[in-house]
Amino acid sequence: MNVTAALEFIRVRAWRALFLVWALHLSGGAYAQIAPPDPGALLSRLPPSWRDDNGEILSFSSLLGQPIFITMAYTSCHRTCPTTISRLTEIQRDLDIRGIPAQFLIVSYDPSNDNPAAWRRYRAGHGLVRSNWHFLSGTSRDTERLAGLLGFDYWRDGEHVMHDLRIVALGGDGAWRGVVDSAHTDWQGLM
Repeated sequence: MNVTAALEFIRVRAWRALFLVWALHLSGGAYAQIAPPDPGALLSRLPPSWRDDNGEILSFSSLLGQPIFITMAYTSCHRTCPTTISRLTEIQRDLDIRGIPAQFLIVSYDPSNDNPAAWRRYRAGHGLVRSNWHFLSGTSRDTERLAGLLGFDYWRDGEHVMHDLRIVALGGDGAWRGVVDSAHTDWQGLM
């Protein structure tokens, strides 16, 4: 990581921490999940169609009726993405024990490199073969729009995409339920 990217990473983390302190102060110090504006209609505001690892178009609206966990990753990541995928598999395992079906969406930070074939290799290499896991790529514009609406901060440092662990939970109605990240690890409270 070059010095400029490292300083930007520190700046973003500092602003995030200050915002969280401010939000907690406004809520009286209670635990708060910070939601985007108008969280009830969130799924309908996301770019609607994405190409999956089979090369087919997946429409988010087709997933309504089950909880939806959305994250962003990219196939050549060796740090944060493996941790995020591991966390998703833990959530899947816990949901299986409870008998709760859910959908898992992994949207590429790097759509110019993560085509359907790359996602198929990634899926096979990581043993992620369940049909409720969707590895998706869209246009660069749709990727940026989705990231902005769901609060995924990222930037490029050469060939690497710098980002944090973040999983957004939506209800079966497509409404915002909360976030799983390094500060909020209890996904069960989001169901």
